Amino acid sequence: MAKNTSLYFRIVEGRNLPAKDVTGTSDPYCMVKVDNEVVARTATVWKNLNPFWGEEYTLHLPMGFHSLSFHVMDEDTIGHDDVIGKITLSKDAIGSQAKGLDSWVNLSRVDPDEEVQGEIHLSLELLRDSDKISLRCQIIEARDLAPRDISGTSDPFTRVICKNHSAETSIIKKTRFPHWGETLQLELDSEELTEEVAVTVEVWDWDMVGKNDFLGKVEIPFACLHKTPLLEGWFRLLPLGNHEVDTSGKLGALRLKVRLVEDRILPSVYYQPLIHLLVESVISPAEMEDSSALTMLEEVTTVESRQDVAMTLVKIYLGQGLVVPFLDYLNTREVNQTTDPNTLFRSNSLSSKAMEQFMKAVGMLYLHEVLKPIINRIFDERKYIELDPCKINLNRTRRISFKGAASEEEVRDSSVEMLQVYLTSIIESIVGSVDQCPPVMRVAFKQLHKRVEEQFTEPENEDIKYLAISGFFFLRFFAPAILTPKLFQLRDQHADTRTSRTLLLLAKALQSVGNLGLQLGHGKEQWMAPLHPIILRSVSSVKDFLDKLIDIDHDTGSELPHRAVFLPSVTVKEGYLHKYKAEGPQLLSRFAFKKRYFWLTSETLSYAKGPDWQVRSSIPIQCVCAVERADENAFQQQNVMQVITQDNDGQLHTMYIQCKNVNELNQWLSAIRKVSIYNEGMLPSFHPGAHRSGKWTCCLQGDRAVTGCSRTHSAVTLGDWSDPLDPDVETQTIYKQLLQGRDKLRKNHLDVPEAEQTSDSKQQKISSDLHPGPETNAQLTKPGHQSVAARLLAVIDDLEKAHATFQSKEKDEGASVILKP
Repeated sequence: MAKNTSLYFRIVEGRNLPAKDVTGTSDPYCMVKVDNEVVARTATVWKNLNPFWGEEYTLHLPMGFHSLSFHVMDEDTIGHDDVIGKITLSKDAIGSQAKGLDSWVNLSRVDPDEEVQGEIHLSLELLRDSDKISLRCQIIEARDLAPRDISGTSDPFTRVICKNHSAETSIIKKTRFPHWGETLQLELDSEELTEEVAVTVEVWDWDMVGKNDFLGKVEIPFACLHKTPLLEGWFRLLPLGNHEVDTSGKLGALRLKVRLVEDRILPSVYYQPLIHLLVESVISPAEMEDSSALTMLEEVTTVESRQDVAMTLVKIYLGQGLVVPFLDYLNTREVNQTTDPNTLFRSNSLSSKAMEQFMKAVGMLYLHEVLKPIINRIFDERKYIELDPCKINLNRTRRISFKGAASEEEVRDSSVEMLQVYLTSIIESIVGSVDQCPPVMRVAFKQLHKRVEEQFTEPENEDIKYLAISGFFFLRFFAPAILTPKLFQLRDQHADTRTSRTLLLLAKALQSVGNLGLQLGHGKEQWMAPLHPIILRSVSSVKDFLDKLIDIDHDTGSELPHRAVFLPSVTVKEGYLHKYKAEGPQLLSRFAFKKRYFWLTSETLSYAKGPDWQVRSSIPIQCVCAVERADENAFQQQNVMQVITQDNDGQLHTMYIQCKNVNELNQWLSAIRKVSIYNEGMLPSFHPGAHRSGKWTCCLQGDRAVTGCSRTHSAVTLGDWSDPLDPDVETQTIYKQLLQGRDKLRKNHLDVPEAEQTSDSKQQKISSDLHPGPETNAQLTKPGHQSVAARLLAVIDDLEKAHATFQSKEKDEGASVILKP
């Protein structure tokens, strides 16, 4: 049974942060680490002690993890950034919250003795003679130690302690991956060896001046050595154990949302009955009873989980090639149940959430193509724009004429002019994008248009069929992307205060465009009136655009390839990076990286001097055997990754690529790992350093072909809209939601209480549905005398039993969990 671990976290906001700058404020950002490896960095919020980020991430961690930490930093233009404080959450603490953590958490001081990382390879053996006892400790090697020196390395040595006896290894300088290969032996008295005694192995960074720095420790009770005289393996280094001082909010607090999902994934065949019921809901809606598997799922879906369930369902039906019928089924129910057309799709129902997630899943590349040029222009020009008389600040405007400072009227006129220019560009870009819009989106909107037109036939409701589409297209897709471009990956940083205000005004205006100008003049913001003419003029072009958008053959969407894997022709990611120039004379590190434009598809990683170059160098994705970070000490450069490939002769080749920041690094690492996730021959270890001057900079070994000194992380990826589909994981998510609401479903839909049913009769009744033979897997079984509710509940029970059986089998065999490839 495979294991799937996903970590969801959202950094919402901070409050009451201390001032670190001379101006009495700070420029805070958050670094997020999983087991001391940076996985995300928020944008910097300038000059703000109560910053709002609203950034969320999903991390897939097949190997699990130990802790999640949030370091709040103050960005400084000159010198090193200041540390404000941190929050550390253990995996156990996160997992103990059934619904996840959602609260304010106080920041604590950063204690260097607690900032440890890495593992040490030890062999401990208890030797007994007639008159004495010896402890033989072989210190073999360590990996991924914390850097304590300014060079980004450490000078580690190891100390073994037992009671009053101790011994030390030699010091290995300038490495985080030391190889000692030394044996230390302690002579012990038998009276000292009680059950409470432990052997402590400490790792320290040697300093010529001042005290040594602590790098971590391992404690092994003597009881373990009594049971296993020879103990060998890799041990995780732990901190000293000093409890963090509760600052009682003196360093401020963060509002965090964190949720851990750990699932055991069954073989695919066990999920087929549930898939069949879900597919049956949309394939034959006329033949289904009033309650289908989908409607019952919505019945037990909570407000908190609705978005996750909607995204999961979208992925399942994308994989089945049935996403349009699925959305049509939900939308038809919503339309038929709505009596007032003005409230259509205004709630956060499963149908509304599913449409939102569907647009993100299939339309993000389209969104980028349409909006990115104008968003970049707004960020680059950084104009001061304001229409609200109560918020105009004349001190923040540039001089418009030689007569002196701009007046309030001049500021408003200038703002209206710029907003009209920006809004016109946005509208023209959208209405001219019919051919760029993914066909499956167009077909989904065509079906929505049809259902609304059939339901609301009155002349006064003529515009409802347009509003239903524009409500999703403009209000839930384009307007939010304009308001917060970073959350849609349109920008790497949040907008500053000035640009953020411009984006807010444009988002408001685009919402009015999406509402076809029907509510203009009825709100409180009458100062938006100067934009009303351009909004009203755009209504006809928007309607014309929507008519063209849905002018598509319905079969076009069904003929589209499933997004179960990356399509060969689709560029997954592209952009400028810096490639290390390995050929020719050895240059200084800063000059050895040359700017190149990279393209990533499911088949190749290619690069050229620029995006318009036709001649490209490329690496087949099938040759990739590791994608990892490079140690900062390798080139004295940050944010460097390495792509390791293997040629037909079995020789390994490494390409080093530098990204501009840690987020771009993580995004490229994740993207290349996803397209190579099913490659054979992935490496279990690698060298974080580079082989220069006859040795590896990481472990100082001379042999270029020596086994890597650090573990690879090729299965660790960031979750986003481009994730490949995984039907088993997605169906497991739906099963868990149904399992939580099983009692409610049983109470609402079954006439016979559970207590009055025998397990034998139930099993006989549903066995044919639960275990269809190979010949029936290809086609759906027709609903018989059983109700859909009974069949669904039987499937839930069957999956629960299967999980219990597999877990029991694992315990009995003492087998370790097999990780899903």
